[in-house]
Formats: sequence, structure tokens, C-alpha cells
Amino acid sequence: MVSANDKRVLRELAKRVAEIAAHPIQEERRNRWYAHNSLQPGKPMLFCSPEGAWTELLPESTLECEDKLLRGWEWSLRARIYAWEHFHDDQVTDPVFTIGAVTHTTGWGLAPKHIYSDVARGAYRWEAPVKDERDLEKLTYPTTTVDHQATERNLALAHEIFDGILEVRLHNSFWWSLGLIGEWALLRGLEQIMLDMYDNPAFLHRAMRFLMEGRMAWLQSLEDQGLLSLNNGNHYVGSGGFGFTRELPQPDMNGKVRTIDMWGFAEAQEISGVSPAMHEEFVLQYQIPLLERFGLNCYGCCEPLHHKLSIVKKVPRLRRISISPWCDRKIAAEELQNRYIYSWKPNPADIAAVRFDPDRVRAYIRETLEITRGCVVEIILKDTHTCCNEPQRFDMWTRIAREEVDRLE
Repeated sequence: MVSANDKRVLRELAKRVAEIAAHPIQEERRNRWYAHNSLQPGKPMLFCSPEGAWTELLPESTLECEDKLLRGWEWSLRARIYAWEHFHDDQVTDPVFTIGAVTHTTGWGLAPKHIYSDVARGAYRWEAPVKDERDLEKLTYPTTTVDHQATERNLALAHEIFDGILEVRLHNSFWWSLGLIGEWALLRGLEQIMLDMYDNPAFLHRAMRFLMEGRMAWLQSLEDQGLLSLNNGNHYVGSGGFGFTRELPQPDMNGKVRTIDMWGFAEAQEISGVSPAMHEEFVLQYQIPLLERFGLNCYGCCEPLHHKLSIVKKVPRLRRISISPWCDRKIAAEELQNRYIYSWKPNPADIAAVRFDPDRVRAYIRETLEITRGCVVEIILKDTHTCCNEPQRFDMWTRIAREEVDRLE
């Protein structure tokens, strides 16, 4: 039973979200994202995602709801309002409140043991469970099951609170990346993977094929159960950017969403230090069959890809490529031109530094915009895990970025 106070707090926040969503600029932003994702020429798109720094922008102390589930809902509404009021970017606010089905997804049969630091949000290490080839026999494919009763309860509660203010939608999201190598790093250990590439490549190939086949079966299971949701609208896709596109779903979609109706995504951050040839041999060749299932694809996150773009372009229906702070921006611009989305991730150190330097930020953004003239550019400020308790840094950074983008002819 929702308390009167919790319901009042959520409804008032929802009314504010609805007001923001009714602003005419929202439709303008949607249309610009649609054009951007279809590679039409235009000014770069901006998106600010504070990620870990959200705890400094909207700490727990700002929340009023008592119920744990509703506190999560409250935070999501407050974050949407905060972004509108503070960030000078292009994210869209819709008059919609989404919740996901209540599900349980199994692992691979073996799991790493994590050893955490005693510092809040500190580092951790882990003990990888796959010690030798015999342990591979202990692995099992992951499965997902739905708690339909719990899902219906949550949906009913959302309707009770938000009906008449926001449209309530059920929207499922089960993965961020289908990169595989990150999962294998947890099961085998990152250093051991590097040794296996040289000492025991056959075992590594066997393991990566198992993971690929397991994820393939899992995706098919989600599809068969009708659990997939379209991500072709105001949905975060890949490692940055939004999914607005009229190229998805496929014309023959008939009710049930399939992977071919969706954006797909993979990255390979764990093997940033290996050669393009080894990247392709041990990882990319196992990612491609998964990405082949999707209608459009994104690739990359924090890893530098400028020297690997020739192999990355083998990804089917590739549309968005991450250009991280560790990429050579000029090489990437020459390689991508206007044929792919140049998803630029500025260095988050400018937000996290002891002293915020607006002049440095402006020069950095201006230089990048000059380098990328002729490209289809989006600027995605992310991986910002602290702002030194100065939330206004995000306001200033995005204002500078907006000014620099608007300077372009």
C-alpha cells in the first residue's frame, strides 16, 4: 500500500516532468536525433550523463519517499528534471514513465568472488573461477525467467500513481553490451586471458565460442518469450547517444519484437592493449554473429579504436562508433567521415579535476569540432564519477559545449 506522502511526492514530480515534456523544443530535439542517426548533415548532438557523479548532484538526502521501490522512481523523475534545468544538451524529455518486467537471469554456472575495498565506490578485485580447461565443462548457458505477478503489481502501482499525468509503459532492457570478453575476464581473469592468447589460444577460442553460443541462445529465448522491447526512440543505445530512428523496426515486424528490430552493441575494453589482428581473432569474430542479429549496431566504449577501425567496420549494419578520450581524433575523423556516427567521448578529467578550467574545456571542444568537420558528430560527456562536489561544473561544461556547437556554420 503506497503512503499518501509517497504518492503526493511522485505525482508532483510527474507533473513537472509532463510540463517539461510539453515544451516545443522536445519535438525539435527528437527530429534532430532522427536526422543525426540517419547520417544527415547537421550540428553535433550533445548529451550529458553524470553517471557516478549523480551522487553529488542528487544525493540520497534529497529523496522524500519512504518505500524502496518508490525512492528509485522518485530519483529517476528528479534526474530528468535536474537535467532539464541544468544541462545545455539535447536529451529529450517524454511524458512517459517506464518500468521493466521483474525478471531473474542466471549466470554462467560459475561466478567470480569479488573482494571489495572498504571505501565507498572504491576499487575491487576478483577471484576468477575458471582455473583450467576442466572448469569450462562446469559452465552453463544463462536463462531469464519472468515473475509475472510481481510485474503486474508494479505496473498497477505505476498506473495508480501516474495515470492522468504520465503514460505508463512496460519496457524491458536486459543487457548493456554483448561484448563477451568482459564476461570472460570475470570468469577467467584478465591477465590470464592475455597469457592464454599466447600459451593456449585453442582454449580461449573454445571459451569464446561457448560464450557466443550461450548468448545467442539467450537472445533467442528472450525473443521467443516476447520479452524484448524496441529501442528505436528515446532510448540510450551503445555507449552514448539515443536510438531515434525510422529504420527500425523492420517492415515485417508483426507484434513481437525481434533482435533484428533493435539496435545492438558490443565493445572490447578489456583488450585495449592487444593488436587489431588479435582483437579480431579472439573477440570480434565471436561478436559479429551476435551483432548480425540486430538491425543497426554500435561499437566501442572507452577503448581506443582509431588503429582498429578497419576491423571494426566489419560489424554488420554498423552506425555508431565510440571515439574515446584515448583515440587519435584526427585519424578517427579521416576514417569515419560522414559514413558513421562519430560518438566522441570527451575526457571526463576536466570535470573531475581539482580545479575546473573553462578555457581549457572550450579550447578542447573547439579543437575537436575543427578536426571533425564533415563528420556526423555527437558529444557524449560520460564516465564522470566525481565533480569534486561542484555540480555547477556540468552546467558550465555543457553551456560551453553548446556555445561551441552553435558557432558552427
